[in-house]
Amino acid sequence: QVQLVESGGGLVQAGGSLRLSCAASGSIFRITAMGWYRQAAGKQRELVAVIPNGGNAATYADSVKGRFTVSRDNAKNTVLLQMNSLKPEDTAVYYCNAQNALRGYWGQGTQVTVSS
Repeated sequence: QVQLVESGGGLVQAGGSLRLSCAASGSIFRITAMGWYRQAAGKQRELVAVIPNGGNAATYADSVKGRFTVSRDNAKNTVLLQMNSLKPEDTAVYYCNAQNALRGYWGQGTQVTVSS
């Protein structure tokens, strides 16, 4: 089992920045990738960014490329999402995700609201 705890959401004006953090605990040695998804009201959950183990390149949704950066701090078992140049359409609940060979795990979600 893997437990994920997110922090860092909040309210920000368009053009501002936020940084989300997700701390993993439990069977973290089996994790193969970590990342972030988001779900806006009335929409399906979508990939924001994912970063695999081993230093391979991260994958980003087209809508956030050049604005968001995902990174791992393996010493602290955390995954970070630096969000710059935020837009109102980035408003959503952001979920941390961790994958192992068998399944994915989810955090409880953190609300990000971008005002225009």
